[in-house]
Amino acid sequence: MTKINVVALGGVRENGKNMYAVEVDDQIFVCDFGLKYPDNDLLGIDIVIPDLTYLEDNIDKVAGIFLTHGHADAVGALPYFLSEHQVPVFGSELTIAIAQIFMGQHPRTKKFKDYHVIDDKSVIDFGDVSVSFFKTTHSIPGSLGIDIDTPEGQVVYTGDFKFDQSAAPMYQTDYQRLAQIGSKRVLALLSDSANAESPYQIASEREIADTIAEDFKYHEGRIIVAAVASNIMRIQQVLNAAAATNRRVVLTGRDVQKIVQTAIKMDYLHLPNGEILATTKELKQLKPEETVVLETGKMGEPLKSLDRMATSRHRLVHINEGDLVYIVTTPSHAMETAVARTKDSIYRAGGDVKTVTDKFHVSGHGTRTDLQLMQNIMHAENLIPVQGEYRNLSAHAEALHEIGVPFENIFIPKVGDIISYDKGKMNISGTVPAGNTMIDGIGVGDIGNIVLRDRKMLSEDGILIAVVTIDRRKKRVVARPKIQSRGFVYIKTSKDLLAECGQIVKDTIQHNLDDKKFDWGDLKQDVRDKLSRYLFDQTKRRPVILPVIMEVNQNSAKRQ
Repeated sequence: MTKINVVALGGVRENGKNMYAVEVDDQIFVCDFGLKYPDNDLLGIDIVIPDLTYLEDNIDKVAGIFLTHGHADAVGALPYFLSEHQVPVFGSELTIAIAQIFMGQHPRTKKFKDYHVIDDKSVIDFGDVSVSFFKTTHSIPGSLGIDIDTPEGQVVYTGDFKFDQSAAPMYQTDYQRLAQIGSKRVLALLSDSANAESPYQIASEREIADTIAEDFKYHEGRIIVAAVASNIMRIQQVLNAAAATNRRVVLTGRDVQKIVQTAIKMDYLHLPNGEILATTKELKQLKPEETVVLETGKMGEPLKSLDRMATSRHRLVHINEGDLVYIVTTPSHAMETAVARTKDSIYRAGGDVKTVTDKFHVSGHGTRTDLQLMQNIMHAENLIPVQGEYRNLSAHAEALHEIGVPFENIFIPKVGDIISYDKGKMNISGTVPAGNTMIDGIGVGDIGNIVLRDRKMLSEDGILIAVVTIDRRKKRVVARPKIQSRGFVYIKTSKDLLAECGQIVKDTIQHNLDDKKFDWGDLKQDVRDKLSRYLFDQTKRRPVILPVIMEVNQNSAKRQ
């Protein structure tokens, strides 16, 4: 009997970081290789990728990496693995092109060449296993689901998908192919859960396009559009609306320029006329009623850029009276506070704000009924909800149970869980090393919980530094300790507090010098403990305390 394991290395009980390994005997097929952007409590962290230990320990088994679409949550972690390992990468034409953009940002992966462009007609033979694909509807062209056909049945991964009957041809779902897959045995279905909790019907892209065009038509001033760089469908709608109202579009973000130019070259993005795009140099010459500024911001997150525009800190654009800021992306629930704060800044600057979600529920992910329809087409024996926080996965499980799927056939894994097929049944059989790898600057995985804890403490209560010089031979403090504070108290108004801190440090060090069992580690810890207790009693705060103790020999100093 063929041995089959499904391992969620990311993308479950969290938003983003999608990565799923399907192990069939001695071959591992990796579906997506994504990152996620950090929550507010991950101070200073740029991005988060999955723990790659399992793949690195089994690198000889990895048959390939199969990508469903070109968003960062599906391709963004590739450079951190392919810089060390040569593994073939498969994806649609646009998906591979965007993956190459990510890879090109890292010196060690610029020359990687093992890319394989596939489409929904491709079938890749790996001996007893074959991998094929099917078209899905998402916010970017070239989105594909993955079908891994094994001797025991098919393991199907939907990727990001929704059902939209009015989708443009390049975004349409191939229902006939879905039915063909469902006509054979589907052992397990890994299905997108990101929108499973929402009770609202998703608006069709045609409705959204008409609304954007109407809002452009009735605004007389400048329009600043905030979008995600890789949402090609939305960018196309903005270009069409701009052309219909005789406006020119200025691209201000590096992300959007690279991705838009790539999509244009591949004919996935169509310019309504040859002069629709304007350069940043032309921005000042354009009249407000002729201008659309398309801002994606760093890493595709436009809110910070909008805030800089509203507070006159943006390098190109400052929001003025009469400007319309149009947010055509759907921020996550975690960003609601930031969205409200950004809107307030825009109104203060004299601008107006509209969002595409004011009138519609907008998402690139399937609703509850879409998820039920996918299962009704696939007839999967076992369901593995993926791509979403636990509440999304649980809502997906409830929706599937409504249409007759027993709960014992639905698995909600934790990151690292192994779901095994054994003796005709699937079950969670163990775990592999898994979790988060933090990326901070050029550092990969060198930031752990202790560093994050220290950063959190520094952000909340600041730091207090005690500098003191001692002569250990004479057992005395040479000079009165100097106390410095940053982010803890205002020094000029806290002289008495800091003076007492200096006395505590001096007394503590003297006590340790008098002790016959002198130890540097004990001395520094004693200083920290004594200061920490005193400062908490006086201020109810716990700053990071850093003792800096230097040793001199005064006799040697006098001779010199």
